Order: sequence, then structure tokens, then C-alpha cells
Amino acid sequence: MRYAGPIPHRVVRPFNQCVLALRSSPRWGRPLRRHLTVVTYTGRRSGREFSTPVAYRLSGSTVTVPVAIPERKKWWRNFTGEGGPLSLELPEGVRSGHAVASTDQRGRVTVTVRLDD
Repeated sequence: MRYAGPIPHRVVRPFNQCVLALRSSPRWGRPLRRHLTVVTYTGRRSGREFSTPVAYRLSGSTVTVPVAIPERKKWWRNFTGEGGPLSLELPEGVRSGHAVASTDQRGRVTVTVRLDD
């Protein structure tokens, strides 16, 4: 299935707010935090700080973030090439790290974060 252009902000913002509210709720928060984190980074071009909820997998000091529908999202492009710094809200607290985005032959995008000590 092909998608055209980025998802409009009028759709993304309410969706992200709903996910963040569920992640913070007493009932649903704990199970969601095991699979969802909040990525905070500074935009390369704008210099503004952004936060977005994403799915993740933690293995040791490496966090893997698969990017669903990457052609419709822009945030991961801040981590192409040499990558860049970001922070993640993990169960043990906020952690910083260095993220690098990579694309495989099938067009799937993964952001790999090496956590700082």
C-alpha cells in the first residue's frame, strides 16, 4: 500500500495526546510503558524541541525503534547519516543517547539508540 505525503498535524497531535494520556494513566500506564516510550529531540533544521510517543524494544544499552509507515513521518529523518542525540522515557527514568536511522532494502526504517552510561 502506498501513502502520499506526511500525516497532517491535525490528525497526529490528537492521536499522540491520547497515547500520552493512556501511557500516564494509573490503569493502562504500566503495561503501555513497557512498549511505548516518548522520544524527545531537537529538530536539525528548526532547532526546536519535539517529543513524540513511539514503540520500542530495549536490549541492554540499545533501544530499537521500528518506524511504522516511515514515508508518512518526518521525525526519524533527524537521525539519518551520523545520527543525533535524543532522550527517551524508559521505566527506570529518562535516559539520553545517540540515535541513528537506517533503512533496509524493503524500505523499512529502524532508529537504533545507543544509551549513554
